[in-house]
Amino acid sequence: MFALFVITAVYLTELCEFRRIAMNLIFGKKVMEKFIYKTKPAAGKAAATEAAKVIKKAIEKKGGANIILATGASQFEMLENLVATDGIDWFKVTMFHLDEYIGLPASHPASFRKYLKERFVDRLPGLEAVHFVNGDAGNPKQECCRLGAIIAAHPIDIALVGIGENGHLAFNDPPADFQTERPFIIVELDARCREQQLGEGWFETLEQVPRSAISMSIRQIMNSKCIIVTVPEKRKAEAVKNALEGPVTNMCPASILQRHKNCKMFMDEDAALLLSSKARGG
Repeated sequence: MFALFVITAVYLTELCEFRRIAMNLIFGKKVMEKFIYKTKPAAGKAAATEAAKVIKKAIEKKGGANIILATGASQFEMLENLVATDGIDWFKVTMFHLDEYIGLPASHPASFRKYLKERFVDRLPGLEAVHFVNGDAGNPKQECCRLGAIIAAHPIDIALVGIGENGHLAFNDPPADFQTERPFIIVELDARCREQQLGEGWFETLEQVPRSAISMSIRQIMNSKCIIVTVPEKRKAEAVKNALEGPVTNMCPASILQRHKNCKMFMDEDAALLLSSKARGG
């Protein structure tokens, strides 16, 4: 009788936990996994290790992997470690990326195509395909359509993203469009976003920072089977707190990540500085 009671209690406990997780997923409760490391390099390395596992698993399961990459200073260490990972058959990987400035040539020091060629593409033996966002295309709307058709045929296994100082995802600045189904859209960059690009040293003056870009949409990012967020440095601490502990709102676009069923965030201590003790241990 006692054994039956114990078995029943265990069953009910597990059932309650299952229901809790299910309700969290249905109603958008915070189920994001968070990992905090002492330094930026440590966080980047851990994010790359997790990303490599997902990519290898996708290749093993279906013969290929479709990935999305971000750019910017937050991704330096992650990309450095990812390209150095052994055991990934890169010839079976198709790469997309999040965004590009409109009107900026690929040769410009701030071009995200240049960034990814130097830090990722050219450091690998080869990829199955690379789909760059051509920000200097003659017709940006047509470029959005071109990329949208391609990515529709390539369900994304993993998106490797960051969070902006203003809480943006890709170049979806607040107030971000959470509703559009279009995979790529034309966006206007807000002042804080443009100031971040200047502060990171990509441009010499604020006037040089483009005012518009082609960006992957929020819904397209959220369609990824797995999302890994790498977000270091103290200047991102406010955005991290709002994204993790605030309400889901288009005024902090990264807060939508609370609704994703398989999202992991890798931070350093500086980026986690403003998080509550509950959030840090969650």
